[in-house]
Amino acid sequence: MKGYTSETIRNVAVLGHGGCGKTTFLEAALLATGVIKKIGKVEDGNTVSDYDKMEIEKGYSINTSIVPVEWKDSKINFIDTPGYFDFVGEVNAALRASEAAMILVDAGAGVQVGTEQAWKACERYKMPRFIIINKRDKDEFDFYKTFEELKGKFGPTLIPFSWPITTEIDEELKEAIAGVDDDLMEKYFSGDDFTDEEIKKGLVKGISEGVIVPVCSSAFQLGHGIEGLLDLLLTYVPTPLQHGPYAGFNDNNEPVERISVTDAPMSAFVFKTIVDPFVGKISVMKVVTGKINSGTEVLNERAGKTEKLGKLFFLRGKNQLELNYAEAGDIVAVAKLQYTISGDTLCDKSDPIRYLPLDFPSPTYYVAIEAADKGDEDKMGTGLNRLREEDPSFVVERNAETHQTLLGGQGEIQLGIIMAKLKDRFGVTVKQVPQKIAYRETIKGNSDVQGKHKKQSGGAGQYGDVHIRFSPSQQEFEFSEELFGGSVPKNYVPAVEKGLLESMEKGPLAGCKVVNVKAVLYDGSYHEVDSNEMAFKIAASLAFKKGIVEAKPVLLEPIMHMEILVSDEYMGDVMGDMNKRRGKILGMEPQNDGGQKLLAEAPQAEIFDYSLALRSMTQGRGSFSMKFERYEEVPKMLADKIIEKHQAEQE
Repeated sequence: MKGYTSETIRNVAVLGHGGCGKTTFLEAALLATGVIKKIGKVEDGNTVSDYDKMEIEKGYSINTSIVPVEWKDSKINFIDTPGYFDFVGEVNAALRASEAAMILVDAGAGVQVGTEQAWKACERYKMPRFIIINKRDKDEFDFYKTFEELKGKFGPTLIPFSWPITTEIDEELKEAIAGVDDDLMEKYFSGDDFTDEEIKKGLVKGISEGVIVPVCSSAFQLGHGIEGLLDLLLTYVPTPLQHGPYAGFNDNNEPVERISVTDAPMSAFVFKTIVDPFVGKISVMKVVTGKINSGTEVLNERAGKTEKLGKLFFLRGKNQLELNYAEAGDIVAVAKLQYTISGDTLCDKSDPIRYLPLDFPSPTYYVAIEAADKGDEDKMGTGLNRLREEDPSFVVERNAETHQTLLGGQGEIQLGIIMAKLKDRFGVTVKQVPQKIAYRETIKGNSDVQGKHKKQSGGAGQYGDVHIRFSPSQQEFEFSEELFGGSVPKNYVPAVEKGLLESMEKGPLAGCKVVNVKAVLYDGSYHEVDSNEMAFKIAASLAFKKGIVEAKPVLLEPIMHMEILVSDEYMGDVMGDMNKRRGKILGMEPQNDGGQKLLAEAPQAEIFDYSLALRSMTQGRGSFSMKFERYEEVPKMLADKIIEKHQAEQE
């Protein structure tokens, strides 16, 4: 494939609900442009864009893939995205590399959850968009019925569109064009017809500003509408040079902006990483400014390291098409970069810049995993780190208190794919285990106890004796001494404090960390010969065990603050469900899109599966974020069960 100039390149993200025909559209476009001889089928596992072994097995897209199509001396880089919400990180990355988006809609299904998510993503990135009602060959297809449903959901910017456009356009389109320019508005009100040039000018401006969203129809699986759509995209998708300023930071961490131009120092944004078992790591990037050349040295500003670029190539699915250089606006790939990960910027060493990182939603669904074979723990860690290079939208956390490895993402499909890749690529079988909660223990009352350690068994003995008062505290641990008369020498006081601190790691109720305790060492005794630091440390731990038990110990659980976005129709179900989870609704905030933001608090123990439950209650339309808020006492009935279970495990 030849190199293209910036003016002849278009970058278009292909979005939509799973099964709406995104992959089939790309097959039809490749057939129409002579790249393939026959349309592949998702169910047969022979499409260009769904080439990953896992995608072929599952029958749906799980990765973003690049499919360039050459048409009329230009190139359209289509960025095919997964339709399932679990892979929203892939959609966000694709939009960062695009100048426009195509949202495909299944004619029979109408507006689906994935359609709404695609629209919201375009709104967030202020992305020019086209809506294509696909599968118009269906018996139940009614363009205007589907169009009205779309317009009812997404607003008056949607305009029916047919190609080619002539001066005989309908009133709705004429009015939309007039609304983008004062001169055109004046001409419209005077009753004069627009020229072809004025129509094009108005549409280009209206689409790029998002005030006109063309809605077309097609039947890609039959090859209908492909060539017209390619013409439409070439005409109305902004070129990379028309993209707004790219925000970033220079090497002094000061905000800067760059405009996409060819006569400038080179910079490129890595929006996708592929870990290929044969080639190694492939970095896919959008060239933002200047030209990128094979064999040059570039700076990775985040890592502060220089990378040597090997051979550049275009990707078309898994196929690699080599080239020597690419201009601003193009999408290229390079293999085996040492320090570069998704979200990084590569730039000319003379003009350092770091573009804004990729935007990933915080994980809302966590599972605890462990290697099925204990000897594979290290391999599991290495494999997960490699997979995070490919998909930074999931997280791996090691909980220091429960000693569990947690995998966090957007849902069970995403996490299931990660576990399957671990086995497939790294030979590590992992199993999901019940997630533990980092409970805490504290005291509600006071106690006054003695801890005495005395050991005599020939030779030097051990002797330590302390009297300590325990009471609740606002601080995690508060220690002081009120000794008099040398009952305990001052040099043993630090050993007493250390003994207490170590004891706080495991409380008497359920072996959990103890917090919010005040300890006052006020008396004791020692032996001239047998006393030492270890003896006083042990004496302090004996006092702790006795003192906590006598000071009304209670179990605490983590409480999470939640912000739940939900439309009015699902509000009752969501609020009722929150009550069943021992949650509290703190308030509601109306949203611009007509929904509500529910502010709530709930115990962590009750919301491990909340991501799946909310999706089920709202047909996938609800979303939420959460963060740790504080610890609260566990209700006695539940606390008794937790303590009982812990004690049974100790026996």
